[in-house]
Amino acid sequence: MDALRGRVARQQWDALTRFASDARLPLDNNRSEAALHKAALGRKNFLFVGHAAAGENLAGLHALVATCEATGVNPEAYLADVLLRVQTHPHSRIFELLPHEWTRRRTADPPESPLQPSP
Repeated sequence: MDALRGRVARQQWDALTRFASDARLPLDNNRSEAALHKAALGRKNFLFVGHAAAGENLAGLHALVATCEATGVNPEAYLADVLLRVQTHPHSRIFELLPHEWTRRRTADPPESPLQPSP
């Protein structure tokens, strides 16, 4: 058993020394596990939406919210603003409504309308 532990320790030595030398690296992978858990739970729930098109829409919304969370954007504020704009926004500039671009543009030029929440 000790030989097995020694072999595992040698195999993981590079990862351990990398962690010890770079404080930005997390000690565990809890955040990754939590993200995977959300996706797995969503996949299970998507089985019961009642219609294939509704499932595709729900999966798209889930992906959009996950993208917001991954980029540090408040999904509720983002959706409240974008849902007001999407109908009138030029199709050729639709990329401006993606979460990372939306954040960049809102910090450069905050909205004046009370209907559009501040970042």
